[in-house]
Amino acid sequence: MTTVTAVAGGIVCLLLIVVVAVLVATYNRLVRLRNQADASWAQVDVQLKRRYDLIPNLVETVRGYAAHERGTLDAVVAARGNAMSAAQGAGPASRAVAEGELTSALGRLFAVAEAYPQLKANENFAALQAELSTTEDKIAYARQFFNSAIQSYNNAVQTVPTNIVAALTGFRAREFYQAAGDERGPVRVQF
Repeated sequence: MTTVTAVAGGIVCLLLIVVVAVLVATYNRLVRLRNQADASWAQVDVQLKRRYDLIPNLVETVRGYAAHERGTLDAVVAARGNAMSAAQGAGPASRAVAEGELTSALGRLFAVAEAYPQLKANENFAALQAELSTTEDKIAYARQFFNSAIQSYNNAVQTVPTNIVAALTGFRAREFYQAAGDERGPVRVQF
């Protein structure tokens, strides 16, 4: 009898060790996926801040050539301010709305610039426009990477058996970055 009890106890201990190891491995996987999602959002944020930094220089350059286009310039400045305000602790959905407004205002600014050949020929304006275009590409890539990281994280949080560990340890699904109307298509930056 004692041999059977010892074997049963050993099997129970072995099963307990396996269950604990699986739980720890699952928890660590969730942590890695959450950290990847956080890091990818930080990259989106870095690129958006770069965009915000370029806009005042672009506005000032346009102002020098098209000062009477004040409404358009003020709209860009206001949209930039709104986007920067939305960046303070807001999630992807509210940031997408503010970024959509900024993209729309920038589109109007570039449309105004088309009417000024001297402005289009200005080296500073061309350099800022090219840099903004490159930044827009980086933003699009960073958002794509963010959504991919969120998809991996959400899949882990919502599928069996990982969802059990996720529910017990407080991991919740996160929202994707979904571009607002004007942001869905590529930004037309013309040279």
